[in-house]
Amino acid sequence: MNFRILIFLISLTSMAQDLPFSTLPSAPETLNVSSSLNRMIQGLGFRFYWATEGLRTEDLAYQPSENAQNTLETIAHIYGLSDVILKTVQGKVAERPPRQTPTEFVSLRKETLKLLEQASYIVSQLKDEEIEKLKIQFLRGEQTTSFPIWNLYNGPLSDALYHTGQVVSFRRSSGNPIANGVNVFLGIKQ
Repeated sequence: MNFRILIFLISLTSMAQDLPFSTLPSAPETLNVSSSLNRMIQGLGFRFYWATEGLRTEDLAYQPSENAQNTLETIAHIYGLSDVILKTVQGKVAERPPRQTPTEFVSLRKETLKLLEQASYIVSQLKDEEIEKLKIQFLRGEQTTSFPIWNLYNGPLSDALYHTGQVVSFRRSSGNPIANGVNVFLGIKQ
């Protein structure tokens, strides 16, 4: 085997080990606003991890129709939604569109997972009363709009799950289905 190829494969393996959500963390002991929101974020992270694991160039270019986004563009949209999720739980305003979206797949995937990891950690530290006071805020041009935290659930969180499902469907259509043994119900890969 070529030495450069071996180094490249080793670096890919080590990069994959640094990414969060290859498994779903243990369920929380207490059911409350914080633990429920956190589990939604973790579930999204787990699904996104496996939806994007092992994508090939032809998978990223796949688009179901001429007017649809391709897989890479869909993943970039999920990045933007993940940015909104993080900014909301940080109590910050989310600039739309986000200022700097990675364009290269490996970076885009890693940064999306890191955004969700940060959001999960922050939510795990918040009290229910603090979450109830959060607002989802957007800055578009010079205008800022603000919505109740409920819009995070039916907006960016649900939308990111929806589009993650599209990535799974797109990759299946391009001949590269999700890895065998991924169990989204249990949050593990068997």
